[in-house]
Amino acid sequence: MSSPVVHAFFMGRALASAIAEQAEQAMTETLSNLGRFDAEQRENLRNFTEDVMARVQQQEAAVSQGTASSDFSASANSGNAQDLQATIDNLRAEIAQVRSTLQQYRASLN
Repeated sequence: MSSPVVHAFFMGRALASAIAEQAEQAMTETLSNLGRFDAEQRENLRNFTEDVMARVQQQEAAVSQGTASSDFSASANSGNAQDLQATIDNLRAEIAQVRSTLQQYRASLN
């Protein structure tokens, strides 16, 4: 009772169903990895921000007590304003790079 046409129909139907399941599984795994990456990056950014804020508080406390930290006083006393400016320029460049990467990441989500 099974003709080749009916057999081909069910074969195609089963193949389409299997392909759809594989595509769904791949998409789910990709979205899961992307969500995990996003969460890790947010956590890294939060940790970085907390670290910077802790350093700011330490510097403020040291300055308010009249004793600057060794990094700050050494560069100020030795007159290495160019080194300080180079460090600031490097930090600005890194911030610009992070912003660019973050914008690209956000654009890829949309």
